[in-house]
Amino acid sequence: MDAGSDAATEDWGPFGRPLFDDPSARALSRIGVVDVGSNSVRLVIFDGAARSPAYFFNEKVMAGLGAGMAETGKLNPEGKARALSAIKRFQLLAQNMGIAPLTAVATAAVREAEDGPAFREEIRRETGLRLWVIDGEEEARLSAQGVLLGWPGAKGLVSDIGGSSMELAQLADGRVGKRISSKLGPQRLKNIPGGKKGVKAHIRTEIKKLVDVVGNEPKRLFLVGGSWRAIARIDMDRRGYPLAVLHEYRMTRKDVLATVDYIANADLEELRLRTGLGESRMSLVPLASLVLKEMVKQIKPGEIAVSSYGIREGMLYEQMPQRLRDRDPLVEACRFIEQKDARIPGFGRRLYDFVSPLFGARNAPAKRLIKAACLLHDVSWRAHPDYRHEVCFDTVTRANLGGMNHQERIFLGLALLHRYKNNRDGSPFEPLFDLLEPEDIRWAEVLGKALRFGAMLTASEDDTMGKLRYFPKKERLELKLAPGTRALFGEVAEARLTALAQALGPEVQVTVKGR
Repeated sequence: MDAGSDAATEDWGPFGRPLFDDPSARALSRIGVVDVGSNSVRLVIFDGAARSPAYFFNEKVMAGLGAGMAETGKLNPEGKARALSAIKRFQLLAQNMGIAPLTAVATAAVREAEDGPAFREEIRRETGLRLWVIDGEEEARLSAQGVLLGWPGAKGLVSDIGGSSMELAQLADGRVGKRISSKLGPQRLKNIPGGKKGVKAHIRTEIKKLVDVVGNEPKRLFLVGGSWRAIARIDMDRRGYPLAVLHEYRMTRKDVLATVDYIANADLEELRLRTGLGESRMSLVPLASLVLKEMVKQIKPGEIAVSSYGIREGMLYEQMPQRLRDRDPLVEACRFIEQKDARIPGFGRRLYDFVSPLFGARNAPAKRLIKAACLLHDVSWRAHPDYRHEVCFDTVTRANLGGMNHQERIFLGLALLHRYKNNRDGSPFEPLFDLLEPEDIRWAEVLGKALRFGAMLTASEDDTMGKLRYFPKKERLELKLAPGTRALFGEVAEARLTALAQALGPEVQVTVKGR
């Protein structure tokens, strides 16, 4: 590739050239990971935009390997049978899908059980799969790396809870720091003597030991693991929260304490049915909630965020080259989606350049959402025209995209809704709009209508698309058409430009040059 063509592909400053088609990224497609935990055995096969994991296949069996281990010192017999059956299935599925040899890890239950080595050998003999047993600190490190997959610059403390253990790891400057493992998994806590009072005292003592190692008052506490996600789901139920997406769900210390009380006073079976939790998961929630309550009291995090990314995603992150790790997971995923689904791949960049003058005063986090919207502006074109606006919103707010909190999801979804529909009145998604500030709603509408107008110039090449200029103090929006493109500015385009001006402000005047 010559220097000129290489320069032409450079894009958006620090984000550089897209890497999804780079050999280092393609090598990470169809990576299969088996996670053998104390509660569950899961197979995940990652595919697609490696920087923001796409789940080609994801299956979990609640085997309960660690159930009763505190009394017997051995793996649960029924759990072993279920786990072995699941692994046999996973191995056969992977072979039929043409997946490279699976990577399989086991955590607390297998590493601590008397019969753990024998079980590993049985798996190897029956399936040919080698099960790697990792210690608590390594488990903490991989879980923290899973968080980094979604938040490259994350700072704070990661807590990963399983059935038999709970790990903590520090995150700072995008790197994993001190880490420690404890025996605070809810399966193990069932056998603490002294009833509820004894359990609480034990948890208090163990959390104090952890805090002495990793410190307290982090900027953010990231929660990883099924029991934490179950508690977050219950918190959503208690609050009547309108977006049922666990990844990047935020809670305050006050929220957590209120939800622990809510769990203590609830009919657990009724709560389980209402929230869609499984019986085995719900059975662990009351004890896990006591651990979370004490941890929040002693650690005093500024904010609490749920991460759906954990040890499995951490294993994917482990295999990434550093330059891929450093990329923005949202922008990279949107580039991949545009390449795969847009009618004119690559137009998103030109569209971003075109609409950028409207958003000169917006900060960097807002501008990355504008980039994402430009990349996604046309990927739902196959949907029925009457429903494209709903498909866009629904897809973005519920998609497995990393690097966005819930407010950012809704902002992006609302912008794309306005890409296809002038107004949002009567939308079935109205309850979600309340999660945004009024000013953010206005800017989402401006962005959507800018995309809606810019898409009218799709037939143009990069250097003939024309220029937009916005003068807020003068309340003027100016479009300068490129030579030879007058015919593109028809009556529909003119109506969309007028709608954009009205979204910017009722007094904004439109000037068109070069007609």
